[in-house]
Amino acid sequence: MELSEQDRAWSWRGNRRNTVNSATKIDTRNVSVPPSAPSDQQAPSDGTAPLDEKTRLSRAIGIARVICIMGIVYVHAWTGRNGQDLQLFNDTSQGLMRWALIDLMARSSVPLLSMISGWLVGPSFAKRGWRIFLQGKLRTVALPMVLWNALAILLVSGAAYLGLIYAPRPTTVWWTIDELFCLITPNDINVQIPFLRDLFVCMLAVPLLVRLPSKVLIGVALAAMAWSLMPVNPAPVVLQRPSILLFFIAGLLARRHTLAAWMASRPLLLVGMPYLAIGATKVWLEVVGIDRGYNNPLMLAGIDLAMRCATAIFFWSIAWRLAASRVAAPLLKIEPYMFLMFCAHLIMIWLFGPLIGDHIFGPIGSPAYPLFLLGQPFMVLGASVALGNLMMRVTPRATKLLSGGRLHASRL
Repeated sequence: MELSEQDRAWSWRGNRRNTVNSATKIDTRNVSVPPSAPSDQQAPSDGTAPLDEKTRLSRAIGIARVICIMGIVYVHAWTGRNGQDLQLFNDTSQGLMRWALIDLMARSSVPLLSMISGWLVGPSFAKRGWRIFLQGKLRTVALPMVLWNALAILLVSGAAYLGLIYAPRPTTVWWTIDELFCLITPNDINVQIPFLRDLFVCMLAVPLLVRLPSKVLIGVALAAMAWSLMPVNPAPVVLQRPSILLFFIAGLLARRHTLAAWMASRPLLLVGMPYLAIGATKVWLEVVGIDRGYNNPLMLAGIDLAMRCATAIFFWSIAWRLAASRVAAPLLKIEPYMFLMFCAHLIMIWLFGPLIGDHIFGPIGSPAYPLFLLGQPFMVLGASVALGNLMMRVTPRATKLLSGGRLHASRL
């Protein structure tokens, strides 16, 4: 996840393009608001100080990361049921509530994070050059991915061997290698971590992507979209989730054509209309349509992809508005912990979900389970902040490594 570039990326200025060798043809134009966009120099309605566009974009990115990673926890929230038993609750009130949290809101997280990464990557690459850029991504994306996978195998599988929890355990050497490096198949323990793997692959392609004309980039994005709609991924060794490349390129194009602020500042009702329309379609399909035979896999996959895109844009617009509000400061205060939360949340859920769920709230279907479901992201957030602060005091170097450089002793 491209979480480490924010501060450095915002130090870049658009006039740097004059110093870049024109032979590279890297489009690093500064972000500006088209004449038709509303001015951001006006004071926000809540009385806070007015923000220039650059500051507001920076804040919106940080807030969007908080929203996205909180949503990812909902996707992986503890239910206390295995896959087969969980299907029995799909048509219950609690099952529909869980489905709505995931499919109508949380599924936007990976697309929006991918767009943010694509938006930030151009200036980062232009400043550093290929070698330094690659070294940075190895340190802040690939290495944390491997380390957190190793910790997951050690802690979660170790607890399973001891009989404390029911969880995946290494069965073969190949399973361990694949789980550690996210080579071909999705992870069984840290199911969220392959996002970092695919994001790193996109980073490897940045020297080519930033040089391509916009029309060619759109063609690559359409190819990635077609790839993501295939019923079986023909090349998981390249990308396990091809849609990540689609949204990564969307972020690159948004930067190139100064669309981020323009899109976010559109009227919220206008931005929300596609989200509401596609969301209503998904609700109808879930409740009625699929049972009536509207279950073509390609159609459902297309609607799901469209929903992810519409939801990502809608929540980006919300983050833009929150960036100019009083809640921006507390949200940005916890943003440095979000990468740690992203990487560690499933280890926490595997280890402590059964302890809290079985003994206090009960699994899905229990009267108190909705409270546990709604509260899990906030519980994980509190645990992540506490863990991060403890690690910064005890092992600051390891903390910096595991957080991809986001947490260090100076934050205490």
